[in-house]
Amino acid sequence: MNFHQYYPVDVVNGEGTRCTLFVSGCEHQCRGCYNQSTWSPSSGEFFDQAMEDRIITDLNDTRIKRRGLSLTGGDPLLPANLISVLNLVQRVRNECEGKDIWMWTGYTLANLSDAQREVVNYVDVLVDGRFEKDLADPSLPWRGSSNQVVHRLT
Repeated sequence: MNFHQYYPVDVVNGEGTRCTLFVSGCEHQCRGCYNQSTWSPSSGEFFDQAMEDRIITDLNDTRIKRRGLSLTGGDPLLPANLISVLNLVQRVRNECEGKDIWMWTGYTLANLSDAQREVVNYVDVLVDGRFEKDLADPSLPWRGSSNQVVHRLT
């Protein structure tokens, strides 16, 4: 898996102060997407063990009270991203006490594959659905268009 950006301190992508990872790769390629540079799975940098370790360290750093991890992109549930994302969310659950996980995906909860559901089992908040430019509404919390749904899973 590749990633485009990592913010160790972010207050925009989810509730509270968070670590946010923008993964590479998205097959939805929604018209009007604000993050088109993340569409190619080979764009950005390789997500290696050192980057995964850095996220875990940042989440556990007591100098900043972080609420959790946000995964966006691109699409964290792109099939090519699933192994890396699953490893990361499992580590967050096992090594970062009290941290929640938010995820944005163009797939819908009702139509996830078994492998995608395995990842989502570790997620607290899932924002699902393709961005629809004709339904765009900047006043919506945590989503770009009114067809997208914020699922609070835990």
